[in-house]
Amino acid sequence: MKVFPLHLFQDRTGSEILVGDALSILAQLPSESCRCCITSPPYWGLRDYGVPPANQIGAESDLKDYITNVTAIFTQVYRIVTQDGTLWLNLGDSYTSGNRTWRDPDKKNPARAMQYRPPTPEGLKPKDLIGVPWRVAFALQAAGWYLRSDIIWHKPNCQPESVKDRPTRSHEYVFLFSKSEKYYYNYEAIKETANYPARRNRRTVWQINTEAYKGAHFATFPPKLVELCLLAGSEEGDIVLDPFFGSGTVGEVALKLQRKFIGIEIKEEYAKLAQERLEWSSL
Repeated sequence: MKVFPLHLFQDRTGSEILVGDALSILAQLPSESCRCCITSPPYWGLRDYGVPPANQIGAESDLKDYITNVTAIFTQVYRIVTQDGTLWLNLGDSYTSGNRTWRDPDKKNPARAMQYRPPTPEGLKPKDLIGVPWRVAFALQAAGWYLRSDIIWHKPNCQPESVKDRPTRSHEYVFLFSKSEKYYYNYEAIKETANYPARRNRRTVWQINTEAYKGAHFATFPPKLVELCLLAGSEEGDIVLDPFFGSGTVGEVALKLQRKFIGIEIKEEYAKLAQERLEWSSL
């Protein structure tokens, strides 16, 4: 693994993709150099991204270690965003594995296959909903971030589930954090317009379909979700940070809206996918 970042993409605006471990790369970025961070880290115990577990956030056997590692990442992000900057954090929840150590693939969702499963966290029972997003949110709040809003991302086209003893999950959380008590938030840019006689302040439930990106074998941000966060949390010319860049949705939307971006991705295969996407979208 490359600790020093490998540049895969750098356009004339100064936007760039850096390949390597997010924590190591973030430590090298200058303080207060990005206006906001929009990101979705790997969810705990839900995906195997093909990176050695020791280097893969989300593959920790202990939930406490996951929360510690994620908090360390966003402690660096806290340093990097401006004093009036924000963090928009998307996290999904999961259930205890019942101490199963693997998971079969699904024909509709091959990425769900896993060669490891974390044990049931201390204090929880098999089939318990873990509450990972809120555990992380409270940890970041304790680390100094202002927890300003919990946004429900409602997914009308959510993945079907075969469960018959609970409702099918059709939402995830997007948390809005700020670095300071007063911060940049352009509420006008994201006011709701449809079906209302006048534009109104956006509510905390955002109904946005998931969108697949060809070539990506993992979950991707829908551009509409990123766009709302980007418009509210930054201005034209600002630098937007995504330390878990994946297929590059944050970068694509940033360029479309005349922002710059810094994307960090641990897996070179995914970074190259993002590079191809961004070079195509900039034509």
